[in-house]
Amino acid sequence: MNARDYDILTIGDMCVDLVVDLGRTEPQFGQAEQWIPDYTLEMGGSACIFACQAAKLGLRVAVIGRVGDDALGRLALQRLGGSGVDTRHVLVEPGLKTGLGLALCRAAGDRAILTYAGSINAVYPADLTDELLRCARHLHYCSYYLQTNLLLAVPAIFRRARALGLSISLDSNWDPEGRWEGGLAEALALSDLFLPNEQEALAISRADRLEDALVSLASAGPVIAVKRGELGALVVAGAARWVVPVAAVAAVADTIGAGDSFDAGFVAAWLAGRSLEVCATVGNACGRATTQARGGIRGQLLAADLFDVGTFQRYNVTPPIA
Repeated sequence: MNARDYDILTIGDMCVDLVVDLGRTEPQFGQAEQWIPDYTLEMGGSACIFACQAAKLGLRVAVIGRVGDDALGRLALQRLGGSGVDTRHVLVEPGLKTGLGLALCRAAGDRAILTYAGSINAVYPADLTDELLRCARHLHYCSYYLQTNLLLAVPAIFRRARALGLSISLDSNWDPEGRWEGGLAEALALSDLFLPNEQEALAISRADRLEDALVSLASAGPVIAVKRGELGALVVAGAARWVVPVAAVAAVADTIGAGDSFDAGFVAAWLAGRSLEVCATVGNACGRATTQARGGIRGQLLAADLFDVGTFQRYNVTPPIA
């Protein structure tokens, strides 16, 4: 590998999603058997969905991680490779079971998620060598609280990455234990971009109002882009802020991976030096597209699609990827 072979390096929370469409069915115990309308088996994992979208936008993206020597692991590798992601740093480990996310989706768009860790948290601090970090321009870190073997090492990893010249984006995702600790404040201060959704921003800041959350999070230093679903995004940089709307969607298939694809679009435009408003517009377009297909990667945009939806003509700029 040569210096800066990759635009982005991300740490794979390797797993597969089984998305169960409940329709109006409410699961019942007591051995009750019930019909469901549909299901989808697709690669999951926030980092992996992010990587696929970034690669489809033309960036050189690598994932480091592990999968089991099983059908789910092979599916994950196939989806990453098919999207253009470099998987040479993903090890196939016999005896390890590939992670699984079970998403139970209601007709109203809400979902419950049950997760088996397996390969999701199978990356260790020693895996992130300086040699590997030097190969990338940018480090994207997500699933902060699911990557349990890295949790205590994240601030140190970020400091090393910055010393080696990488910029950093962070999406904490949800903390299953609800503590929002584990060095997150230090990691935020070392990040260039922080990309939470509205619920995460409120929980991390322990604020009751989004306005108060933004003041707290912005004081840590990074640019904040809060994902607000159908309301679009709210971007904060110091005292400046932008409300960036998103086009309405007539019918939502599911919202799995929408936030991760938003992250990829935002980071792609940011790495190309676009304004924060344009970054959020690209992120919104990428996130919106994934809600119109089942699973996290099936509806993802290509760079050419950004012209089709008029994303860049509005701002008289070129797509983020040269």
